[in-house]
Amino acid sequence: MSTLPSVDLGLMAEHLSTHEGMINKLKVYHINTTNPDLKSIIALQINVMMSHVRVMLSLINPDNNEYVEVPDLNMYDVSNQRADGTGVNKYNDKWIALEAHAGAKLMSNENYTSALLMKDRNVRNAHVEMALQQLEIQRRYSDFINRMGWSFVPHADAQEQVKTYQHFQHLLNN
Repeated sequence: MSTLPSVDLGLMAEHLSTHEGMINKLKVYHINTTNPDLKSIIALQINVMMSHVRVMLSLINPDNNEYVEVPDLNMYDVSNQRADGTGVNKYNDKWIALEAHAGAKLMSNENYTSALLMKDRNVRNAHVEMALQQLEIQRRYSDFINRMGWSFVPHADAQEQVKTYQHFQHLLNN
């Protein structure tokens, strides 16, 4: 029988509740989006998060004495195909993509921050891997959003960059 530090158990209990809400929300998004690329990313995220639930339940199971691995992201990749994004309801697709991107970012951050607090090596390593997988899903949403022309990133002009560079260049001389 294997027991976990209380902090690890508490964080995973919170994560499992969050996963329940996120997975159900993503299922609603999957039904309501029309773009096949977006559907594919959402399906991937659902599958990955279900895998993360299985991993956490294995880690929590006191009868499990085995090291628990997070399955490789490619194992759950539902499609590598790209469509040109000609969905019927682009308005829903846009807000779904933007919100799902934010959700993946939040999950990645939450997993990594929690890993820093976790004591059990297996639990910590699993959550670092989960964070990296959510980061990859976030990148896929970003690529999709960029392809659709839905992102805007303001850029500083060269003069501001030079001023900033000159202001901090002294740090290299210390």
